[in-house]
Amino acid sequence: MSDPTEANGTAGSAEGAGPVDAGGGTGGRRVRVVLVDDHRMFRTGVQAEIGQTEQTGVEVVGEAADVDQAVTVITATRPEVVLLDVHLPGGGGVEVLRRCAALMADAERPVRFLALSVSDAAEDVIGVIRGGARGYVTKTITGTDLVDSVFRVQEGDAVFSPRLAGFVLDAFASTDAPPVDEDLDRLTQREREVLRLIARGYAYKEIAKQLFISVKTVESHVSAVLRKLQLSNRHELTRWATARRLV
Repeated sequence: MSDPTEANGTAGSAEGAGPVDAGGGTGGRRVRVVLVDDHRMFRTGVQAEIGQTEQTGVEVVGEAADVDQAVTVITATRPEVVLLDVHLPGGGGVEVLRRCAALMADAERPVRFLALSVSDAAEDVIGVIRGGARGYVTKTITGTDLVDSVFRVQEGDAVFSPRLAGFVLDAFASTDAPPVDEDLDRLTQREREVLRLIARGYAYKEIAKQLFISVKTVESHVSAVLRKLQLSNRHELTRWATARRLV
């Protein structure tokens, strides 16, 4: 990998290995990829799984851990495909898509985006697809399937983990645009993630472990959510999230 931008992060890994043809190569296919995720160890795991270029055809040309880094690296390297996490410091994956709109629209050398996230929430899927991403897969995907998805996106296909495709079909099949939820829009991506886990009954320690943050940080996010939504406790928060089908 050539001089990638790196930042601190935490654990996670894709599974499986890249596709290899009978001759031990990739049939001549090549794709240049940038990894955008705020967990450094996850990026390292993905790099190890899919970045063996001679076997997979995937060349990882850069990495980034937040929105500003992502825009800088993507602009500098002009990859064919960006593997993009939804929840990032600095505004999230949607903000990266917004700032890279011109690169996506380039007719000669389009940069295409494939969301790769732990989240399977409908609003996250629909948000990045509306922002211009060509697909959305979850981090449970195998290395083999991820490599295949990257090449399909490079070729212009739309790729989704099976159950997520329904969210997109439902959203875009509707003749009525979904109403804007001004209360929900006040929350950051991370606050929404914490909100959803609280509403599902997770304890603070469980949320901290799942999101790789401290319990104190979880408490801070919950306090911010309660303040922004003008709610008094987690029970009211759960009712609020359930009424909006966020759970």
